[in-house]
Amino acid sequence: MVLVVKQYRCTHSASCLCLKGHISEDALFLVFRHMNWNPRMIALFSCVSKWFDDIAKRVLWKEFCHARAPRMMQDLHSGGSHIVDGNWKALGKLLIHCAGCTKGGLFGNIHVPGHFVFRTRFSRTCGKSILPPQCRTDVLYVSDPCEHLDQGEEGDLGFFRGIFKSFASSKVKKILIEKQAKFHPKEVCPYCKAKLWNLLQANMIPRSASIRLDAYDDSVEYYICLNGHILGLCTLMPVSDSEDAKE
Repeated sequence: MVLVVKQYRCTHSASCLCLKGHISEDALFLVFRHMNWNPRMIALFSCVSKWFDDIAKRVLWKEFCHARAPRMMQDLHSGGSHIVDGNWKALGKLLIHCAGCTKGGLFGNIHVPGHFVFRTRFSRTCGKSILPPQCRTDVLYVSDPCEHLDQGEEGDLGFFRGIFKSFASSKVKKILIEKQAKFHPKEVCPYCKAKLWNLLQANMIPRSASIRLDAYDDSVEYYICLNGHILGLCTLMPVSDSEDAKE
């Protein structure tokens, strides 16, 4: 008689076969903390099974966000706001990934591949400058432009991204609804796949946006998704010789 070894099937994923059950979440937490919440390792880990992906979404991406931008995360959750809950993976990607754009997509015929960025500074001051005056009590964190220079006829392009605090109750969303602004017919947020509003079409981008971003007037365009993520593009002004000297 041949003895058959009993096999234990993971209850979290029909495709996951485990002989002795999964490693505990506490152990995984310690392993990834030792790796300083390496985003590439988290992304690879989440591809193993649905259970691992669930842990990454609930725990690992959250810890990565807090480690990468602790003050920003604290502010986003202050005052009882829980806008990030359930969207840690999307926010983690936003912190480290410039989405670029595809030809025929959000920004017309411009094509710039997306890519990871080592580190980006997010600022509330910059966020306030790209909001219309009547909405500047809203809290918005926006990145410095990710520079893509010498893009042919388009010149020097800058992609910026950001996140609202409590977007559901923001003045920006209220005005967009009052204006009956239309969603983009095809494209969705590259971070969370939610529908997008175009702030340029809604005539809600102030002149202060181009000043703050060091961009040409009327070259700033950006979108907001239903989860409060920002995706924008501008044409950067060239740095003058005097500014080069100061650098």
